[in-house]
Amino acid sequence: MLVGERHWQPFSSRLSGIRPGVIIGNATSIPGNATSIPGNATSIPGNATSIPGNATSIPGYAPSIPGNSSSIPGDAPSIPGDAPSIPGDAPSIPDDAPSIPSDAPSIPGDALSIPGDAPSVPDDVPSILGDAPSIPANARWAQNGVTVAGGHGWGNATNQLHWPVGLFVDDDQTIVIADYLNNRIIQWKMGDTKGQVVAGDNGPGRRLDQLKYPTDVLIDKESDSLIICDPGDRRVVRWSRRSGTTQGEILIDNIDPSGLAMDDQRYLYISDYKKHEVRRYPIGDKNGTLVAGGNGKGDGLNQLNWPTYIFVDQQQTVYVSDNHNHRVMKWNKGAKKGVVVAGGQGYGNPLTQLKYPEGLFVDTSGTIYVAEWGNHRVMRWPKGAKQGTVIVGGNGKGEGANQFNCPGGLSFDRQGNLYVVDWNNNRVQRFSMKTTDQRDAMILMTKRKRKEMNY
Repeated sequence: MLVGERHWQPFSSRLSGIRPGVIIGNATSIPGNATSIPGNATSIPGNATSIPGNATSIPGYAPSIPGNSSSIPGDAPSIPGDAPSIPGDAPSIPDDAPSIPSDAPSIPGDALSIPGDAPSVPDDVPSILGDAPSIPANARWAQNGVTVAGGHGWGNATNQLHWPVGLFVDDDQTIVIADYLNNRIIQWKMGDTKGQVVAGDNGPGRRLDQLKYPTDVLIDKESDSLIICDPGDRRVVRWSRRSGTTQGEILIDNIDPSGLAMDDQRYLYISDYKKHEVRRYPIGDKNGTLVAGGNGKGDGLNQLNWPTYIFVDQQQTVYVSDNHNHRVMKWNKGAKKGVVVAGGQGYGNPLTQLKYPEGLFVDTSGTIYVAEWGNHRVMRWPKGAKQGTVIVGGNGKGEGANQFNCPGGLSFDRQGNLYVVDWNNNRVQRFSMKTTDQRDAMILMTKRKRKEMNY
């Protein structure tokens, strides 16, 4: 095993952000108890810090493991990304959408909800569409995040997380989190000081009441259930949200799942980090249809290299965080190759580049929001843009309110507030959209829904 690789291969290639055979760390010295540098290793970057004497590996862009942390199981798979978060099925606003009448009541600038005398939205709007906010092009967010889950150090108490990965924000402001090293799914109601375990938490294992390093989760409203990526057991499982549920059921097995999403027709999309592909599955189907990649590992437009988070819009267009290619790819329905829509210009931190993209969301205008594991920031890439802008983070690796330490999954709520999993800080951060931008977002969303329902 090479210096710079974690001692479980699936986790290493993505988590540490290194390619096999390359030493990445920041070390200027090799600890006294190190044996030797493998012959196939390249040079150690001169800006690397020392390798702790008791470390088993350098995680690369993943921060070092605290000396007092629990051991990492040798068979732990990668932390695949992205959280399907808010379903990507909200349609764009039609050009012929009716304008808001000039005499319509105004929404106060500081309003967080639509005034009581504003036109109502029909109750039968599909739930998946209801989750997707319409984000104004010039929207801004608070630069200091507020911790809404975890933030009490790593651990397995219900007010703690241990390397959280993916998340899903429900339209009732419930946050559901894949708590990777705690082998559980935990949900937090907004404002709660501790979470509630809703799946797993019985140690790592293959029993139906167990999970093994879960990486992503979503809520299926139709069946009132959780659908979970369980890569340690090479399966995708479903757990009912009904009270008294003690075990799940296997939906798909013999797969190396990374991230997942669901479209408004309830097709399930799953990225496979070993096959470098994304497949679409009707519920109950175990084979699926290839929709992205599947041509081996590579950087061609018909290939992926370690796909993590995915996002699907209403047209069944699939967006993929192509982690080791440092780009986001867009695959139209039925396409044989994808299009680079963010990054793809090498590995780095200029605004034209990405470094290990993770959590992914695409709004109704086609603007891409992506968390960068290696740059500790969240970027916004407008449709067709050659570079992005930093919307939160980007202030170096750290635990400050305006910093991340390896961000993973991200999501938005219906008000346009941004939620980001802060992996090595063991917390989830919320960044509030500026109030005036929330008002504009609600007007856009109300207008869109009325058009969709012919109201």
